[in-house]
Amino acid sequence: MIRILGIDPGSQRTGLGVIDVAADGRCSYVHAQALKLLDAEDFPSRLGLLCEGLEAALDEWQPQQVAIETVFMDKSAMSALKLGHARGAALATVVRRRIPISEYAPRVIKQSLVGRGAADKEQVQHMVRLLLNLPQMKLQADAGDALAVALTHAHMSATAARTGLTAVQLRRRGT
Repeated sequence: MIRILGIDPGSQRTGLGVIDVAADGRCSYVHAQALKLLDAEDFPSRLGLLCEGLEAALDEWQPQQVAIETVFMDKSAMSALKLGHARGAALATVVRRRIPISEYAPRVIKQSLVGRGAADKEQVQHMVRLLLNLPQMKLQADAGDALAVALTHAHMSATAARTGLTAVQLRRRGT
């Protein structure tokens, strides 16, 4: 059994999703939450809350692997910059623990779960609930996106193992 933590970084809310992957590839839901960062008095304090919340989740859930969504270009340069800071804080927190981390672009996540890179959020959320057998569970959007990142990593890792390619090679190919 492999435990994967997925991270959907954000400067206002950061989603965390934990799944277990059995040897036969079946994925099961463990935990999902959104770290609410807006209660902090300023932006650096938000990053501190993100690191503290992520540290607590790493302690509690003990993942063996972590997957994180890459930055997408937003309409606002300031929003993209803040997202980059949040992502950097999350990456640094995980790397300090020496936990293997993989990065996935939003298009790759959508392609992996829905079959097309231009899928909308509702389609991704539907597939997350379907793949994790959570038909009645209402997922907070950021937490659901984090589970999607974790599921993508599980699928890419399984494909890499079957083909002999690394997950990095698969991401480059867009598989």
